[in-house]
Amino acid sequence: MDIKITVIGAGNGGQAISAYCASIGLPVCLYNRSIDRFHLKNQQLSIELRGAIKTKTEISLLTDNIQEAVEFGDIIMVVTTATAHRDIARQISPYLKDGQIIILNPGRTCGVLDFSSALSQRQDIKVYLAEAQTLVYACREIVPGVINVIGVKNKVLLAGRTRKETEYVVSIMRKIFRCFIPASNLLETGLENIGAIFHPPIVLFNAASIERNNQFYFYRDMTSEISDFIISLDKERLQTGAAYGINLMPVYDWLKYAYPDTSGNTLCERMRNNPAYYDIKGPGSIFTRQLTEDIPTGLVPISELAFKAGVQTPLMNAIITISSSLLGIDFRKEGRSLSNLGIQNLSKKDIINAIS
Repeated sequence: MDIKITVIGAGNGGQAISAYCASIGLPVCLYNRSIDRFHLKNQQLSIELRGAIKTKTEISLLTDNIQEAVEFGDIIMVVTTATAHRDIARQISPYLKDGQIIILNPGRTCGVLDFSSALSQRQDIKVYLAEAQTLVYACREIVPGVINVIGVKNKVLLAGRTRKETEYVVSIMRKIFRCFIPASNLLETGLENIGAIFHPPIVLFNAASIERNNQFYFYRDMTSEISDFIISLDKERLQTGAAYGINLMPVYDWLKYAYPDTSGNTLCERMRNNPAYYDIKGPGSIFTRQLTEDIPTGLVPISELAFKAGVQTPLMNAIITISSSLLGIDFRKEGRSLSNLGIQNLSKKDIINAIS
């Protein structure tokens, strides 16, 4: 394939994606704001993947120069926290060129809308923009340059701003990642934001343990009561999808869909028994992206889309309010509210038409 890849963000996922792409023979540029933590040999970065993918490969270019990174790639994989999307869009905007593909990995909820609005001044070029529903890999950094790939998802939804854009991007990306499948539209990828349903309740209900530094396994130590709460929370997401004409997948089914090796007759059992989740430990602080990312870029836009459609979301609203108070962050003000996305005046029908 005559394709160059730029990966923006050298965290767990960014390193994993970079190493995989390089291992199949693609030139890869990996960008990070700081590259000091990587130990380079002759200015070359070697990344090793362990676990579900085993490879060790050289990355063509490691850089902290955003212009150099953007100009390198035909495909730009943005693998940062979703809260950084708008800032990343503004940084890369001056250096984009016709025909480039930008993929948000993942977009969380309304990621493409947020990213696209920040690119609005570049009317002189045509770029393709899409978002993945989730990250392809469940992975953790062992040390910089060594990543443990805990699991690889078999199916990941991908959506662009229009159906035509989605079809084109998927046709290109499936040459690299066979897991990508087209979503019906951006609302499907956005409302299938499973992390926003799983992560905040587990963190909140374990907040005291986290602050006492009592280590626990994030999924393996799941209880039936918390998993039942997650199911109730998920019903609000499912009702929101139905209001927009989308038949979303319940979290119980999604676990088996994304991770076929998962076993269990209840959600609790499936979360405990998922091999990809088994060794994932709880966060070391309540100021974790499982709150600071999943709430402003997940629960906030879902709850506001629900309100626009006349769907009640008391559990989502409670989590947003409690977390805002607990962390001292106004997630409604800082997150992806419909106002911040610039679509507060659109009706439900208008929103559907805008992303079809």
